[in-house]
Amino acid sequence: MSPYPIFRAVAEQAVLVEFGDVITPQAHRAVLHLDAMLADHPCLGFREATPAFVNLLVRFDPVLTDHAAIETDLRRLIAQPALQTRAQTQREVQVCYDAELAPDLAEVARRTGLSPEAVIAAHLAGDYTVFLYGFAPGYAYLGGVRAELQLPRKDTALRDVPAGSVIIAGAQCIVTTLMMPTGWWIIGRSPTAILQDDPARPFLFDVGDAVQFRRISRAAFEAAR
Repeated sequence: MSPYPIFRAVAEQAVLVEFGDVITPQAHRAVLHLDAMLADHPCLGFREATPAFVNLLVRFDPVLTDHAAIETDLRRLIAQPALQTRAQTQREVQVCYDAELAPDLAEVARRTGLSPEAVIAAHLAGDYTVFLYGFAPGYAYLGGVRAELQLPRKDTALRDVPAGSVIIAGAQCIVTTLMMPTGWWIIGRSPTAILQDDPARPFLFDVGDAVQFRRISRAAFEAAR
């Protein structure tokens, strides 16, 4: 029998609900299920839920509830089937693989034994899902990089990587939103706006969305900026 879910107290106002110790579609579906149930049926004292790969951080008001009570409420929600299955929204991200915008494309090709065009084809063929948001605004971690492209991170990070860079490491892909350092492999750049000028919806993606990359030319990239 699986030991999951596991509930871990975090300070006096949160609980971490773990659905596994490795990233699997089943564990992430459980995360999304509880996140959706809390959105539709918030329990007493519930403040906020933050989904990750295999766990969900649930913040609550310690004046209104406590760890024991919130665990009871969360177990009840986990056991309930969703009243309706939420459709997975498909998002499109444009990407240009021009050599100047993809400084690591040739090295990724060398390390994987593929041609640069085969690397591009494999990246476009990935089945991408938004698993979580990371440390920077709009920094969405997409799972679904195909096995033939999966490489460990670089030994040394590169500074001042431009916003919009399409980067991969392991089974994950990110479209950067700010200039920042990264040790991931830079294989393209996107003009698609991830940060949205809308306080109610600040990012293009929601956790659980599907993402499809679409190749564009350098001229189209420049025109879309």
